[in-house]
Amino acid sequence: MNNSNPVATYALRLGDNGLVLAQRLGQWCGHAPELEIDLALTNIALDLLGQARNFLSYAAELNGSGDEDTLAFGRDERQFRNLLLVEQPNGNFADTLARQFFIDVWHVALFSHLVNSRDAQLAAIAAKGLKEVRYHQRFSRGWLERLGNGTEHSANLMQQAVDNLWRFTGELFQADELEIELIAQGIAVDPRELQAEWQATVNTALLDSGFQIPQEAAFRSGGKQGLHSEHLGPMLAEMQYLQRAYPGQQW
Repeated sequence: MNNSNPVATYALRLGDNGLVLAQRLGQWCGHAPELEIDLALTNIALDLLGQARNFLSYAAELNGSGDEDTLAFGRDERQFRNLLLVEQPNGNFADTLARQFFIDVWHVALFSHLVNSRDAQLAAIAAKGLKEVRYHQRFSRGWLERLGNGTEHSANLMQQAVDNLWRFTGELFQADELEIELIAQGIAVDPRELQAEWQATVNTALLDSGFQIPQEAAFRSGGKQGLHSEHLGPMLAEMQYLQRAYPGQQW
């Protein structure tokens, strides 16, 4: 789906981040290490899904066609605009927590600025979502500390997860032409201005939990332009199966 409206494309990107990450977290339902974690991850997934619906509904409204369902279930892999970080596999619990913590800190910084957008709808979605992502960050940081200060095995797994996912974090702070245009209009948040805040919060949390800060350059990007890792396609095939098999059905 080609989005001619820049604001619609921006909303689509933000919606896809929540949608894809919600799907990933939903895969933990019934499989998490503890019942409490199972419920927490599912509730976080529902929060992200609600944010995704708001962003995708707004994108569809601006484009004058479809709705959040057609955008979620009717697009192919190359038409998704989410960050590469959110589509990475769940792996073990440490992998999921590292991915979640990185995106939670970014979401808090992003929504804290997006509430001041000149686009009233984007600002309203961010204001509602900000309360949720602050809780998400408390949850993921709490577990980061517990695993880091737990057993040698848990600390090693967490360090490995942080190291493996670090390569995807640079994309969080890249701005392309579309975003630069919307930044100039006071609509979009400049992701480049979020990096120092994100880095300070993440570095403090890692050091407090006994981890080393990765030195590898964060070099992977392309998700916002539809260039994804090998992991998104299989996930979408599973997520979209019912709607693709029975298009237009009412339940």
